[in-house]
Amino acid sequence: MSCLRKAIVATLLVPVARFAYAQTIVVDNSTVVPADESTVAPAVASVDAQYSNSTADLFEGETLQLTDAVLTNLTDLELSNITLFSFQNESSPAETLSKRTVFGKCKTYPGDRFWPSDSTWRLFGVLLGRGALIETVPYASSCYDSFGNHDPAKCDFITNNWINASIYHTEDPTSVNAVLFQGSTCMPPAFVPSRGGCTVGGYPAYSVSVRNVAQIQLAVNFARNLNLRLVIKNTGHDFSAKSVGMGALSIWTHNLKQIQFFRNYRQGFYSGPAFKLGVGVQAFEAYEAARKNGVTIVGGEGRTVGVMGGYLLGGGHSPLSSLYGMAADQVLSMEVVTSDGRFVTASENSNPDLFWALRGGGGSTFGVVTSVVVKAYPKIKVTTMTYVLMTGPTVTGGQFWAAMRAFFDGFITYTDAGNYEYFRISKIGEGQYFSDMGPWFAPGMSRVQLEALVAPLFAKFKAIGVDVKPIYTEYDDFYDAWYASFPVEPWGSNAIRQASRLFPKSNWQDVAKLNATFDAIKSVVEEGAYIVAFNIAAAPKGGYPDNAVNPAWRNTVMHAIVATLWNATNSESVMKASSDKLTFNWMQRWRDVSPGAGAYMSEADYIEPNYTQAFFGSKYAKLYRLKQRYDPFGVFYAHTAVGSEDWRMSESMLGNLPSQNSKLCRI
Repeated sequence: MSCLRKAIVATLLVPVARFAYAQTIVVDNSTVVPADESTVAPAVASVDAQYSNSTADLFEGETLQLTDAVLTNLTDLELSNITLFSFQNESSPAETLSKRTVFGKCKTYPGDRFWPSDSTWRLFGVLLGRGALIETVPYASSCYDSFGNHDPAKCDFITNNWINASIYHTEDPTSVNAVLFQGSTCMPPAFVPSRGGCTVGGYPAYSVSVRNVAQIQLAVNFARNLNLRLVIKNTGHDFSAKSVGMGALSIWTHNLKQIQFFRNYRQGFYSGPAFKLGVGVQAFEAYEAARKNGVTIVGGEGRTVGVMGGYLLGGGHSPLSSLYGMAADQVLSMEVVTSDGRFVTASENSNPDLFWALRGGGGSTFGVVTSVVVKAYPKIKVTTMTYVLMTGPTVTGGQFWAAMRAFFDGFITYTDAGNYEYFRISKIGEGQYFSDMGPWFAPGMSRVQLEALVAPLFAKFKAIGVDVKPIYTEYDDFYDAWYASFPVEPWGSNAIRQASRLFPKSNWQDVAKLNATFDAIKSVVEEGAYIVAFNIAAAPKGGYPDNAVNPAWRNTVMHAIVATLWNATNSESVMKASSDKLTFNWMQRWRDVSPGAGAYMSEADYIEPNYTQAFFGSKYAKLYRLKQRYDPFGVFYAHTAVGSEDWRMSESMLGNLPSQNSKLCRI
């Protein structure tokens, strides 16, 4: 063993040896007393914002930071295990590698040598501040006796709102949408009839409910110095369970909700209205703030999505994308805690490489974002249209598909006009099909203008023999149109798998390719697939910035999600067959007709083949280099994120789905 590695091991063994003992602090240079809330204040200092590179005033919570002076003071007081909370100080790649190899291949888990003792967790809680550290009790635990909190009335409420009320899930520190990959270890009994109890499973062991930067820095340093798995949860909408992990420490950013509006914000070449938004702000809150100030901002259609979190970091598509581009395109600057524990500004002039990567390179990868400054646009009118197309006494299956093809034919025309269509297609019986337009969203258009745009389409419908009854509604602003058009979406089923594809515009510019594309869509629906799709573009006429957004977004005119569903009582072999068919059959047809295209990482196949190309395209090589620079220890990991190919989960479910209810280990 090298001298350097021996020194590192010795440094780590000192705090580990103390884990078995009470945490203490020395007062008056001689008296040793227990370290608790009565003797130790939270590890935080108020920092003058003028020393920041931020382009907008720091929020109050961003001025409350962990500093070297705070750590020095606690070291001078001989606080036990204070080294566990220190900033990263490795000066060379060799030193980084040596320290990293001390822990072995896997992250640190309960029972491992470096797992914190109960007293160390309590010390961590003291330094964070009262109530910030939360030991996980799963959201549905009241349905069971496992955690001593059985409450039938609460269980009934959770059961009745499990699928249709994500607003409640987002208020819980660990609940997520993609419960299948968590292990489905604590769902209401109605959804898992064969399960007899509730366990933490793939949920994190602890969460930090953060309200200031110091708490994030402490969590990042603690996780890095002990090789704990670290996850970040904002609202938990991601299809790939990126916010969970067995034995992990979670940073819960949901409560970072400050909002500041700038009527005339100036930065670089930009001059105009802007918002600074805490990363915990959800879509409905952001849109309410925009309406209050008479402007419009780019965000998602989902009401409870945290639009400044993983949504934006992964690119973020929007009902306004055909006009203004992706959510990531609107970013002017960001505040972020990086893997070394430092709090920095990322902008065109400050850490520009990090700024580039954060805008589209994915969440839980390069740091913990605390706030984002984004462009705002003038108030905009919107006209929406809805209609239902389905087989029935007067519409055959052939007519249904002919009408769908007529709609598909106009995709380039509609996105060139700045429109966005959100539609579903499903099989409702043998030879019977259903599609609803919910909605056709036309920002900047009046009803008369939208009617003129779609007149050729409805003329084709009539020629086919299909009569739909469109309902048009005009709105004075985006908020009202959005609120009326997009209800809260389903959440939290363990009996579904989804995948998606970004179909390129070039497929619509070649008849043979369009025929093949449409046949690939039609064929999977005929076999029982459920499709949610968007006629959308993300290459606005005014241009877009150079950032890490998947290049496939710049060429697409359709983002299509395909889902397979099963019954929770099905055998594992039936579930596996359905899961495998999604990835290796249905999705392969879509990939075959769109070679070189991609998929939206936040709404994608959990086991997307060649995901580095599909989610990042030509941007991946640069993103991977930046990942190694900004996170050499692999502090931040998320499934299918940049650098995740260097890791594996120790167990799988249904034969090939990496289980988040298992250990994370380096390859």
